[in-house]
Amino acid sequence: MINLENNWKAKTLETLENDIWGEPEYQSTLVVDCHRLRKVPLDQFAPSDLRRMIGQGIGLDYLVPLAIDELEKDILLEAYYYPGDLLEYVKSVSIDFWKDNLEYKLKVNELIKANKERLSEESISTDLIK
Repeated sequence: MINLENNWKAKTLETLENDIWGEPEYQSTLVVDCHRLRKVPLDQFAPSDLRRMIGQGIGLDYLVPLAIDELEKDILLEAYYYPGDLLEYVKSVSIDFWKDNLEYKLKVNELIKANKERLSEESISTDLIK
């Protein structure tokens, strides 16, 4: 797990990762949007932005903690598709990320356990991150 600065949420992924992507080489909506979002300060990300970038495995060190903050407010947050979709995207993050970020994994699993009934009512998987 990386050590986050006090003002990290006011920065962009490009700044935090010290990695400028430049213009996209492929003009799909997804690629163009991911490139655009790397230039947006994290405190301006909408839940749908978190879902999109996490789903692509981009900026996980910074975006997963933001997503967890949102899930702590509402485990069934609808980030675009359906109630609980942000949680589903967070749970789909690679196992390697969770191995390196055990604290985040434990937080997500605690949230799932604490909200098991609500998740079941919405037919959202209550499987824990392994």
